[in-house]
Amino acid sequence: MPDSTSKSAVVVDVSWVNGLATLRSLGRRGLRVFAIDHRPSALGLRSRYAQPVLAPEPVADEEGFIQALRDLGKELRGPTPLFPTHDEHLNAIARHAGDLEDHYLFPFPDWKVLEGLQSKRLQLEKAEQEGIAVPRTVHPASGAEARAAAKKLGFPVLVKPSDNVVFKQLYKRQAFLCETPAELDEAYGLAEPFHPMVQELIPGEIDALWTLGSYIGADGVPLGLFSGRKLKQTRGWTGHCRVGEAAWNEEVVAAGLRLLRAFDFHGISQVEFKRDARDGQLKLMEINPRLWQWHGLAAACGVDLPWIAYRDLTGERLPPARMVGEGKHWAISFVAGSPPGVQLPPYVDAVFVRDDMRPAVVQLARVAKNAVRRGKGPGPGRERPASANA
Repeated sequence: MPDSTSKSAVVVDVSWVNGLATLRSLGRRGLRVFAIDHRPSALGLRSRYAQPVLAPEPVADEEGFIQALRDLGKELRGPTPLFPTHDEHLNAIARHAGDLEDHYLFPFPDWKVLEGLQSKRLQLEKAEQEGIAVPRTVHPASGAEARAAAKKLGFPVLVKPSDNVVFKQLYKRQAFLCETPAELDEAYGLAEPFHPMVQELIPGEIDALWTLGSYIGADGVPLGLFSGRKLKQTRGWTGHCRVGEAAWNEEVVAAGLRLLRAFDFHGISQVEFKRDARDGQLKLMEINPRLWQWHGLAAACGVDLPWIAYRDLTGERLPPARMVGEGKHWAISFVAGSPPGVQLPPYVDAVFVRDDMRPAVVQLARVAKNAVRRGKGPGPGRERPASANA
């Protein structure tokens, strides 16, 4: 059995609220939590629960990133749970798991499973095999095929990468929304290196976006289950959650678990669906095989996924947990360049908590600085405009 007396954990990429929530989850349990990031300005490095460690960014320097993990691992007392919060770190760690397994315990399967799961195209194909509805999607091999696909599907359409790690870094988004052939041509050209898909835009309000958040043990037992939906996000058609609500949906949970089992997946994940306003069907949006942005709401509802995973990985499994607290909200109250998202109680703020206020002070200062800069006109803090984006 792993040495559970080490009482340490490692969180990788703490730049934003998914990493910050993980630090707080584990730090409040009395663990020593090492927070790894390549940015000295990362929000999570300001947390009272973080033991900061700087390491190279894995896309730019994968070997340097892995070496930093090796070096840290030599200082740890026995195999230690490791929690990546973004895909680029998750994928690099999984590819090098054989070199790291003497030092770390992983809340995700080996690369043989994970590599297929990280393909958005394979996610859709597996869902269809399992009888789970998906958006109508075409995989064009050229700009001409993309135009023909859009004509068949009907505008507006989404141009999405099947391999999205570098795409998201470059364009700060998950997809381009295209309402005209000209926008489609530009978007396809930008996405072409990343195996793009042309996909119909599923109609429906933001609250039609449902999530299953879970931790599944290596033996296939679901040890933590959370269900919720988005109420606001950073873009009207796709984007990151600004406000989420805990709401149990048996159909979402059953479909998500069926799909994860089809991939033989174990560990922490988010499966997102959208209820199609046309036919009422739940349709798969994506699977994220890691901690997602608003998992702090799951913890507030009794499903603390990092802690559940930590206990399982260190050989001290907790009883299976299912969410309580229906109707509780989560929000990022203040984001640079966006209106406030403050909610009425009961709600969980992604940044502002009484026991760890320094990240909140830093975030408020950044929002204020951005507001001053925006008041002077366009500047580097503003999102790059693109005709391929609505």
